[in-house]
Amino acid sequence: QAQLKASGGGSVQAGGSLRLSCTPPDDIQCNNDMYWYRQAPGNKREIVSFIQGGRSPTYEDSVKGRFTISRDNAKNTMYLQMNSLKPEDAGMYYCKMGCRRSSEVYYRDYWGQGIQVTVSS
Repeated sequence: QAQLKASGGGSVQAGGSLRLSCTPPDDIQCNNDMYWYRQAPGNKREIVSFIQGGRSPTYEDSVKGRFTISRDNAKNTMYLQMNSLKPEDAGMYYCKMGCRRSSEVYYRDYWGQGIQVTVSS
């Protein structure tokens, strides 16, 4: 069951751009750990980009220079800006954040629902 609300997927031509968003519910508090994953058909879910503990972003080699992970603290939303998209970028994208409810002591992984990204050549 998805716990974060993800949006922004769609179909674009190669070279186009998309911005994915991921937002927790209002009663959820999230820390500075955030991740974006991609799963292509028939493949395992792989990490695309992440930020841990407020450190510099890390990107999978194939997306370096084209994708940017970021967060708007005021909106409590994380983003993945994807530029110069290629057909091999296509797949289902998932966001993950370290979050907790007010009743919980420890942060744990919260996932968003998958967002489909299609890139045509």
